[in-house]
Amino acid sequence: MSRTALLRYYRRTVHCAWMVIGLHVVGSPLAVEASNTWEQVQQILAATDSIVVFDGTELAPLRCDRTDPPVHGDWIVQHMLSDPESLNPYTSSDAGASRVLGYIFDTLLYADNEPPHELRGRVARGYPHISEDKLEYTFELREDVRFSDGTPLTAADVVFSMKTILNPRVMAPFMRNYYATVQDVRKDGPYRVTIVCDEPYFRNDVALGFFQILPRHFYDPDDLLEPVSVASLVDGSWEDGPHAERVQRFAEQFNQGFNRTVMGSGPYMIEDPARDVVTQQKVVLTRNPDYWGTNTDATIPAPGYVDRIVFNIINNTDAAFIELTNGNLDFHTLQPLEFREKSWSPSFTQNFLKGVEYSHSYVYIGWNNRHPIFRDQRVRRAMSLFTDKTSMIEGLLFGLGEAVVGPIHRFRPEYNHDLVPYQYDPYRALDKLFDAGWDDTTGDGWLDKEIDGERMTFRFEVLINSGNQIRKDIALALQGELRDFGIDCQVRELDWSIFLQRVRSKEFDAVVLGWTGGVMFPPDAYQVWHSSQSEASGSNYISYSNDEVDAILEAYRQEFDPDRRIAMYQRFQEILHEEQPYTFLWMNRVARAYSRRFTGVNWYPTGADVKEWWVTPDDRKYQ
Repeated sequence: MSRTALLRYYRRTVHCAWMVIGLHVVGSPLAVEASNTWEQVQQILAATDSIVVFDGTELAPLRCDRTDPPVHGDWIVQHMLSDPESLNPYTSSDAGASRVLGYIFDTLLYADNEPPHELRGRVARGYPHISEDKLEYTFELREDVRFSDGTPLTAADVVFSMKTILNPRVMAPFMRNYYATVQDVRKDGPYRVTIVCDEPYFRNDVALGFFQILPRHFYDPDDLLEPVSVASLVDGSWEDGPHAERVQRFAEQFNQGFNRTVMGSGPYMIEDPARDVVTQQKVVLTRNPDYWGTNTDATIPAPGYVDRIVFNIINNTDAAFIELTNGNLDFHTLQPLEFREKSWSPSFTQNFLKGVEYSHSYVYIGWNNRHPIFRDQRVRRAMSLFTDKTSMIEGLLFGLGEAVVGPIHRFRPEYNHDLVPYQYDPYRALDKLFDAGWDDTTGDGWLDKEIDGERMTFRFEVLINSGNQIRKDIALALQGELRDFGIDCQVRELDWSIFLQRVRSKEFDAVVLGWTGGVMFPPDAYQVWHSSQSEASGSNYISYSNDEVDAILEAYRQEFDPDRRIAMYQRFQEILHEEQPYTFLWMNRVARAYSRRFTGVNWYPTGADVKEWWVTPDDRKYQ
């Protein structure tokens, strides 16, 4: 069929799938009142990119002004959409596990909540001493840090933790790439450790300061790694050395044996795994009354004041909102429709405040770049032209989102504002597919093409995780759009654990997902975009590969001049924009409802820190 005939064949009135998803009826007095309230809220949000706290429709302070000291007691109950994949601190990588483990483990350093987010000592006494050539980082450790069982944390635990990360048989490739420059770790005394690198990395202070420190006696009770040198793990000589069996045995035990049992030196712990970690029900953290940081004179972040932090597993967002309104959740991220229409009633306002902030993540459609259809960048660009992200932001998010063009946080200086998001243009998209050789040669209404000697119909499947209605709506909107232009797109919804397994093993055609980033530190996109990270279970799930991108990502890591790094990442984003390995969608503006009974609530550019929250004795709900 000719180009003109093909365009004419599909040029008809196209329904907008997003329009029929999640629609509501306006007409009742309550609906009109909600509409007027939303107009007020929109005006407030449109006036600022900063965090906003709503007390009803009035603005509330971002900082708590109470001066009385916090007290311990009560619980905070939060929603979690799915079970953490694993509670192993190094092999897990999903957001749920990160939320839980952040309360259980300590790191050498921490960053101030306020800009410029200065790095300070936590387990370390302070910022490390860095050699002039930027290859050695020496940390002096505090001598009063204890794990939750009372065992002291020493330099031996720091060395052991780094050995675990660098053990190539430990299933943590996404983590190891941040420590690719580490060559050795020296224990210079019981509370002094030096990490030696073979080349500079501009974010080494962050990478080396923020890994979670494991108790050696808990995770390696047989001391399997004790005689193994860091150098042998790095250069691979362990495989032919006398400790090969120990390295392998440790990795097997570590990979398989710590999915539910966990121990750290942080302010919270899982007291009883059998009771506190219940699949599809809950994860319960209990405050460690003997936490070393509670009464220390050192300047460290708030240790946490509530006695329990409970994550209720509810894999349906509508059900979670009902639990919130019934008083069974204290802190919950609202879906856009809930924020717009269900969170302004007198009863809701009486019980909850709402903080609204831009998320530190972005949403995307990822195309498997090794798939016969999507390895052609012309096809991927066409998919982005078929995706009406502007209408989705209005129809699904009610305007609570900003279109993005790449993986860098929109408020970071590295973000390339010169790039214009792909605009919805289905006929231009179809034209690109025609250029790429797609046509309806059989006359059955579906596009087809000969690929690798085989005639293929343009048919593929989009994976989404169950319980996330927005991602489902994205996939369904794309499905409806593509059907009108001769492309058969199927949507498959899977439970989180199965979904992750499929994604990591690259058993998908396309996937709707998100990545968490942030504004606190300069980005390092190596983990997701370098071609080496497409192997095994690396985070380059879509198998993207570009030689120039690889070179940029490698050179960027060794560049200490921020202006040069910005220039490098401007080019990096230009390449991604041209090749569209993802269809980049948006970063959300999210509303988080939290119970009025909490005090000590402060909103920073990075969000609210729950470990600062506390409840007065008169306001306690749980005893």
